Amino acid sequence: MIRIIAGGKKHASWLKEACDEYEKRLRKPWAIEWQFVDEDKLDERVARLKPDDFMVLLDENGKIMASPELSQSLAGPLENGRDVVILIGGAFGHFSPDILARANVIWSLSKLVFPHQICRLIVTEQIYRAQEIYLGHAYHHA
Repeated sequence: MIRIIAGGKKHASWLKEACDEYEKRLRKPWAIEWQFVDEDKLDERVARLKPDDFMVLLDENGKIMASPELSQSLAGPLENGRDVVILIGGAFGHFSPDILARANVIWSLSKLVFPHQICRLIVTEQIYRAQEIYLGHAYHHA
């Protein structure tokens, strides 16, 4: 299971429709569960994660990965029965030092900065792409 904890409000209607297009194609263990929390409560929510949850943190200063590398990063924990938790900040996208230290992977989508709502769509599509790479399907044209 992949849980995405997103700071801020629930998806806008246009975003929900776009994310749903990719989410309906995901199969266990790649399926997504969304959790929305106020940005100032992210520390509290992260503190409740299980110690063996594999946490991927989105941060503009993180590692830029190619899609096959992301697929490998997510597949490893999923194959070992671990939940993957992806943390997307709110509008300001800043995380406390405790959250940064807890992350197993710090991932940057790009050298560009995107609004957090757009990040949600990119992450959803990339999870679908990661699944398809893992399964050897033709969606990813590398």
